[in-house]
Amino acid sequence: MLIAHKIAIDPNNRQATYLARAAGTARFAYNWALAEWGRQYEAWKQDNTLPKPNQMSLRPNLGWVRIREILRFEGKVVSAIISRVANRWYVSITVDTPDAGPSSPEAENQGMVGVDLGVTALATLSTGEVIQGLKAHKIMLQRLRRILKNLSRKVKGSKNHEKSRRKLAWLHARIAHIRQDALHKLTTDLTREFHTIGIEDLNVKGMMKNRHLSRSIADMSFHEFRRQLEYKAAMRGGEIVVADRFFASSKTCATCGHKLNELPLSVHRWTCPSCGEEHDRDVNAAINLRNYAVSSTVSACGGEGAGRCRKTATKPAPAKQEANSKFISGH
Repeated sequence: MLIAHKIAIDPNNRQATYLARAAGTARFAYNWALAEWGRQYEAWKQDNTLPKPNQMSLRPNLGWVRIREILRFEGKVVSAIISRVANRWYVSITVDTPDAGPSSPEAENQGMVGVDLGVTALATLSTGEVIQGLKAHKIMLQRLRRILKNLSRKVKGSKNHEKSRRKLAWLHARIAHIRQDALHKLTTDLTREFHTIGIEDLNVKGMMKNRHLSRSIADMSFHEFRRQLEYKAAMRGGEIVVADRFFASSKTCATCGHKLNELPLSVHRWTCPSCGEEHDRDVNAAINLRNYAVSSTVSACGGEGAGRCRKTATKPAPAKQEANSKFISGH
């Protein structure tokens, strides 16, 4: 199982200078190669002798570089990619980890849960628990606007313009880190506690076309939530059941199965006209997603009663590494 671990690194001044030059060289070479491939494609030709700048840019001896944490996974290191976000350098180490087997302690999570994503609350569980999103972009919006306004007043190419640009990059990185941290904590807790998790196949691209909700949807980062949930479930031997995007999770009564014709987004609570049960919109949707996950595990996907679904591929969790060096080598 291939898994990548992104770690912050602390290069010294000489190493940071070298990395910046190497990144600039790789960017130039990549852009040139991309343009060249485009020209060759237009001419209906192929040239297999083009260089591979991403692989060659960091081959010279870099020496030992201090990293901020120990590599969490054991196995064969497949690759290491250096990147920079704002003013911080990172290394993404891809490791080919062995399968731990079905007896892995991390695969002992039990139970099923449905998770309904939203813009008011990030996630509502079928247990009734509501997880509020941090909405990092909304919190930092006024500060972001102030920096953007300040940047627009600077002369391009000046030191003040570069200083403001770096402040803007740092703030965007901080927003992303706050969002990532919250999502990692939530997805880790879910995959540790529940073996099977039912979610919806949301049409995020279509939802982003709603100008009233696009900023809130982007701030919640639904796609990243699903990505993290799927790979962490695979690590722990769990299963993610994805309901079809046309599955009426909110409009269907979780008690009797009655389906409403319409349910506006402004309606948060509704009463079933068939059985009289009163529902919270999000909790009802989460319960329906849990029931969907239950039915899909009993019947084969597409079988009787299963409906349209897609299960993500899963593997047992890899064993954690007990000890490792706190340095990486550039050899």
